[in-house]
Amino acid sequence: MKFGGTSMAGSERIRRVAGIVKRQQEAGHEVAVVVSAMSGETDRLVNFCREANALYDPAEYDVVVASGEQVTSGLLALTLQAIGCKARSWQGWQVPIKTDDAHAKARIEEIDADALIASMAAGEIAVIPGFQGVSPQGRVTTLGRGGSDTSAVAVAAAVKADRCDIYTDVDGVYTTDPRIVAKARKLPLVTYEEMLELASVGSKVLQTRSVSLAMKEKVRVQVLSSFIDETAPAADTIPGTLIVSDEELEGSDMERQLITGIAADKNEAKVTLTRVPDRPGAVASIFAPLAESNINVDMIIQNVAKDKGETDVTFTVPQSDLARAQAMLEERKDSIGYYRLIADGNVAKISVVGVGMRSHAGVASTMFKTLADRGINIIAISTSEIKVSVLIDTDETELAVRVLHTAYGLDAAA
Repeated sequence: MKFGGTSMAGSERIRRVAGIVKRQQEAGHEVAVVVSAMSGETDRLVNFCREANALYDPAEYDVVVASGEQVTSGLLALTLQAIGCKARSWQGWQVPIKTDDAHAKARIEEIDADALIASMAAGEIAVIPGFQGVSPQGRVTTLGRGGSDTSAVAVAAAVKADRCDIYTDVDGVYTTDPRIVAKARKLPLVTYEEMLELASVGSKVLQTRSVSLAMKEKVRVQVLSSFIDETAPAADTIPGTLIVSDEELEGSDMERQLITGIAADKNEAKVTLTRVPDRPGAVASIFAPLAESNINVDMIIQNVAKDKGETDVTFTVPQSDLARAQAMLEERKDSIGYYRLIADGNVAKISVVGVGMRSHAGVASTMFKTLADRGINIIAISTSEIKVSVLIDTDETELAVRVLHTAYGLDAAA
C-alpha cells in the first residue's frame, strides 16, 4: 500500500490512513506501507538547501530532503500502534533499498527483502519511507520527484506482493481528466503499455518510472482514492483501476476499447530553426547537444528541402527546458548554420492512447477530421504503435479533449 503527500498531510489524515491499513490487515493480508512526505514538505526542504548553498552538494541535499518521508513513516507507525496494530518503520538503508550513487536521481538496483518478509510474516506492518535508498558508499540517496510510486512498486516486487495499491487523490484512471470532461469514465482495467503512454503524455496519476518497473517485474498495480469514508469496505471490494499485463486483460470479460484514454499536456514548447543546411550531419548538430544536456525532444518535423538546399526543422521540448534549449542553440548558430530561431511556449500536446490501435485502421484520421471540423489547427504530429499525438494551440486544449472524447465514443452514458 502506498500513500501520497496529500494523504499524509497532518495527524487527522494519517489517522485515516492507519484505519485503511488496519482494515487490510484484519482482512487477512500481510501488509507493507510506503509513504510520501507530507504535502508541500519536500518543496520546503528543497528551499532550505538552496538558501544554505545555491551550488549544493547533491549527497547532502539527499540527506535533507529524505527526512520528509522519515517523519511520516515514524508517525504512521506510531498511529498504527495507537490503534492496536503491531507496526514498525524501516528507513531505506535498513531494508536495505540499494541504489546507484546518482544522488537526487538514483535508480533502485536491488532490495534485500528477507528481514522485511520475516517481519511481515510475524504480523508486523512494515512502514517504509518512499523516495529514498542507500548508495554503494552507504549514503542516503533519493529517487527524484515522484519517486515514492517507484519505491512502492519496487518493494511490492521484492516481497512478491499479490498487488500494489497506490492510494492517491483520485479514485482511479479515467478516460481523460474529469475536470475537463464531466462524462469521463473510470477505467476498471488498463494495460501497462497504455498506462506508460498515458503517464508519459501528461496523465499525472502515476509516475512513468513506476509503471515501467511494474511492467518489467509484472507487479499488478491498483490506483485508489485515499479520501474514502472511514467505514468504507477494504480495497478488494471497491476497486479503483487495476493496471495489468495484456494477457490478464485478454483473459477478463471486459470488452476491449479501441481507445483507452486521451491525455493533454500543456508543458510543451515548440522550437523552429529556419533555413538549416540540407546536408548530412546538420540535424545531428542540432539534437546532439540537447541530448547531452538531458533535454528531451519529442515531436520532430523536417520540411522537404527547397531548391536552395535548405530546410526548416521544428521540434518540441518541455516548457521548463525551453530557455536552456534556446541558449544552447543560439550559442551554436554558426556551427549549425540556421537563419532564425523561433520559439513558442503557447502550445499543448493532445494524445489518444489505446492498444486497440494495433489492429484497427482509421484512428489517426478520426482525430484529424474531428479537430478540423472544429477549426483546430494541427501544428505537429507524432505516432507510436499505440498512440497518436498532435500539437495544437494551448487555448484550444479543453475543446480538443472534449470533441475527441466524444468522437471516440468514450463519454459515459447519461
